[in-house]
Amino acid sequence: RMPEFLRFMNPATMEKPPGYSHVVEIKGDARIVFFAGQLGVDMNGKFVGAAGDFKAQTVQAFENLKAALEAVGANFGHLVKINNYLVDIERNMLAFREVRDRYLVAPPPASTTIGVPALARPGGLFEIEAVAALPGNS
Repeated sequence: RMPEFLRFMNPATMEKPPGYSHVVEIKGDARIVFFAGQLGVDMNGKFVGAAGDFKAQTVQAFENLKAALEAVGANFGHLVKINNYLVDIERNMLAFREVRDRYLVAPPPASTTIGVPALARPGGLFEIEAVAALPGNS
């Protein structure tokens, strides 16, 4: 069950998107939490998986986001916006969607996915940044 202070919409006048919502409204008293971009790195700052393993890095980035959400008492159901950055988007888009769909809950947050030539950290193949909304004063 979604928090009552959130409303997820796909207006009937727009195409129905796959795996994200066009509009997310935050109503009433809420806390907004911004999460920095998360990479597919472990606790030691090392990329997981073999060199070039996009899927392993993507799973780890979502696990890192999960840990960040839990640090403020949130979960994936509190996400209202995510931005995804993929190196070699044509080759990696299907793997991204497969991993994303294992973590996000319905209705999914608003989302933007961008193909980039490289990330700030050499060897990085995927990065996700997020915004969550939680009940106010908690």
